[in-house]
Amino acid sequence: QVQLVESGGGLVQAGGSLRLSCAASGRTFPSYQVGWFRQAPGKEREFVAAMHWSGGSTFYADAVKGRFTISRDNAKNTVYLQMNSLKPEDTAVYYCAATLSGYNNPNQYPYWGQGTQVTVSS
Repeated sequence: QVQLVESGGGLVQAGGSLRLSCAASGRTFPSYQVGWFRQAPGKEREFVAAMHWSGGSTFYADAVKGRFTISRDNAKNTVYLQMNSLKPEDTAVYYCAATLSGYNNPNQYPYWGQGTQVTVSS
């Protein structure tokens, strides 16, 4: 079993930055891929970024490539999403999720956090 808790959301002006955190717990967590997804009102949940907990490749949606960075701190069992140059269209509830396989399809992720709201004002 994997438990995930997000934090770090808030209100920021366009061009600003936020760092989201995803605190993870679970005996087998090092085996998982961790992803960030977001869902804006009236829209489907969409992939943002992903990485394997043990390191290696990172994956990003085209819409955030070059602006967002996913990283991890093994000692703190935490995955981060650093978001720079934020745009109003980045406004959404952001979720972290964990899976043993796959990376950009939310249906492949069985474990989810509760979400954290990010609002970017113009």
